[in-house]
Amino acid sequence: MDFNSLQYFVLVAKYENMSRAAEILHITQPALSKSISLLEENLGVALFERNGRSIKLNRYGKFFLERAEFMLKEYEMAKEDLLNLVSPGQGVVSIGFMHTLGLEVIPQLMAAVQKVYPQMKIQLTQSNSSTILNKLEAGELDLCLISSLDTHKDLVWEKLWEEELFLIVPENHVLAGKKHVSLKDFALEPFISIKKGNTLRKSVDDLFEQEGYLLNVAFEGEEVHTITGLVESGLGVSLIPYIKGLEQYRIRLLRVDASNCRREIGLAYISKHFKSAATKLLADYIREYFK
Repeated sequence: MDFNSLQYFVLVAKYENMSRAAEILHITQPALSKSISLLEENLGVALFERNGRSIKLNRYGKFFLERAEFMLKEYEMAKEDLLNLVSPGQGVVSIGFMHTLGLEVIPQLMAAVQKVYPQMKIQLTQSNSSTILNKLEAGELDLCLISSLDTHKDLVWEKLWEEELFLIVPENHVLAGKKHVSLKDFALEPFISIKKGNTLRKSVDDLFEQEGYLLNVAFEGEEVHTITGLVESGLGVSLIPYIKGLEQYRIRLLRVDASNCRREIGLAYISKHFKSAATKLLADYIREYFK
């Protein structure tokens, strides 16, 4: 058995179509069929149910598929680590981050990383917090930059920095002339909120709850620029971190007199997941970068 036969098996299992798999692999169908037959002979069990030209994974095939995928993943990770031993800073790292970090923080961080590790390839995923965490736990991401969250035994979150949350109001709002406000000044106003599943929403919900108020949600949006546009239109107020580009809107940013009107951003990862040498290097660099 070799790794080619495992790769062939996984692809055939995915499509359950020998012709399609052979086309993707750029080999002939007879050669692929022979490879699968030799694999089954080596294992001593049929992995597919065959009905004419149709094939379908049987229960033995489903059992073996999970292990074949694991072996291939381990093999690729071992190759990557060997490469990093020979040439540190090479390899591929996947990072997830919140929408609000995409305009300034991530571009500046990536530019800095490129100077130190020019051979490192970084795959970026920008989404809401819940989607990022799901991908992290599923092993689709190596690292995440995300707001503080409830951790469990395998999920690790390390604080990197804090962001103040500002009240934003339209230019003609009754509070627009103030520099500081208290939460009671706007607690009952229509609130433009990030959708649930985002850690910014949780930070705002927690703040209101701690101050004894219930969030009066008028509209919900996916990201901060949408929220800001709705506020500019006079549809409500909101609490957001400062991000690049807010100056283009006809709004006012006001400081809130509340010590907990802020959120923490940190590095998250799954402790039990394998971490390549490149992932460890990048994680260490990120920790140092935000000191």
